[in-house]
Order: sequence, then C-alpha cells, then structure tokens
Amino acid sequence: MTAIEELIKDIKVLKPIPQIASQILTIVENPNSSITDIADIILYDPSTTANILKMCNSAYFAQSREIDSVRDAISFLGIDHIIDLVLLNSGAENLAQRQEGYGLHEGELWRQAVASALIAKDLAEKKGIGQKKHIIFTAALLKDIGKVILNQFVSDSFEKITYQVEKKGLSFREAEKKIIGIDHAELGGFVAKMWKFSPKMIFIITNHHLSNPKAHEDIETSIVYLADTICMMMGIGGGSDGLAYRFHKDVLDRLGINHSNLQEIIIRFGERMQKVEELIQAV
Repeated sequence: MTAIEELIKDIKVLKPIPQIASQILTIVENPNSSITDIADIILYDPSTTANILKMCNSAYFAQSREIDSVRDAISFLGIDHIIDLVLLNSGAENLAQRQEGYGLHEGELWRQAVASALIAKDLAEKKGIGQKKHIIFTAALLKDIGKVILNQFVSDSFEKITYQVEKKGLSFREAEKKIIGIDHAELGGFVAKMWKFSPKMIFIITNHHLSNPKAHEDIETSIVYLADTICMMMGIGGGSDGLAYRFHKDVLDRLGINHSNLQEIIIRFGERMQKVEELIQAV
C-alpha cells in the first residue's frame, strides 16, 4: 500500500460530519428551499437541539433570560445564526486535537477554523454573495481537515519538509506535496468527497491555497483563501506552515480590497477575538 493510499484509508478514523449538517448544507444550496425546511430538521434532532440550547445559554450570548427551546433560539438569534452554530458543532471534535506535525497545540487548529469561517462569512456578505455564505462558512471551517490525517506523516517528515522550505523556497504546502506526495488541501478534498459534499465545497477545500489557476477566478474559493490569510496575519493558528505561506496579491485586487480595507478587517476582527474565544468554549 502506498503512502497516499494509506492516508486515504485513514480518513475513516475521522468522526463523520453529522447527518443534520449535511442535510442543512443540501437545503441551503437549493434555491427553492425555505427557512421552515431548515427549522424542521433542527427541531426534530434531539442532539442538535441540546447543543444549540447549551450554546445559546453560554457566556457568548450573555442572555438576560434562559433560552429553553429551539423555537426561542431561532426567534432570538435568527435562522442564519442557528445554522452557523450547527455547522460549527459539526467540526469541533475532529479539529480540536493537537497537531504536532504542524506545530499546533490543542485547540489551535479549531480556533483558526472558527476565526477563518467567521471572517469568510463576513467577506461573503460584504461582496454581496450572502446567498452562498453558509457554503463559504463551512468550507472555511473545514478547509484544513486534511491536516488531521496528514499530521503524523508531516511530523515524521518534518526535517525533509523544512529543508524544502528553507533551502528550496517552497511553501509548506508545496513541500508537503513534494515529500509526501499529497498536501493537506488535496487530502481535505478526498475527505469532502467521502462525506458526499457538493462539488463546489470539494473544489473550495481542495483549492483553498489557490494552487489551481482556476481557483484564482473563483470568488468563493478566493474568499476562503483570503480569510485564511487574514488569520495568518493575525497569528491565529499559523503553526509551522504559517511561516511559509504563499500570499497572492491579485486576490485582493479581484475582490476589490485594498490594504486599508485589509487593515480595517484585521483591526475589527481583533476586537472580536474575545467573543470568538467564548464561542469556541461554548461549542
């Protein structure tokens, strides 16, 4: 069995994304679906109901009264926020562990995933593509799922990967590809396929580092890449690969974002980081 075949086999050790999250993603991608369709799915899922109530009554939301039903939660927060909470909960367990190969302590990969998902959603709304915000949010949240599987291989090959970065000028992802035969983004795409995500989600996760020239022209993928880049700039979840990250300035131009806008985004999100930490604890 080749290393790549072994890696793909190891995808099965991941905890599958909950069925309710897959159902919600299918619904939000259908232009003929309604808020009622989503609410009905949530209402009849006991585990999701319990998690939503726990999160709604956490310090993150700081309610003056207790939220004791999903209908109350939807009424108070709105269906969009409830969808985000369901999707966040779907990624927590897989991404929360320490990733030694990437130099990430316990919880750091999850923190970066949440931060990039929130930034990506914000960018999507600002670019006027709010109808795709949940797809973009989820792709940003799960974009690095391949690191969970590739972690041990990166750890075992760390010196070789570092040599390629320091002596050959490769990005960390490019060095992964050269030494192991596959990078974490490609492996994440395999995970997305096995979890039966839509072709769009698979494309974004696979190409979130813009290694494919077509990804530069795709606004959703570019937004997820930019959100990831902003996290790196703020020092959130960078780890080993954050020190050798390819920055594509053309993405800023294509999205109509100048350096001043970028600084504003970083400052605004930096001010929200305490809220993000509280949200991570709540999930």
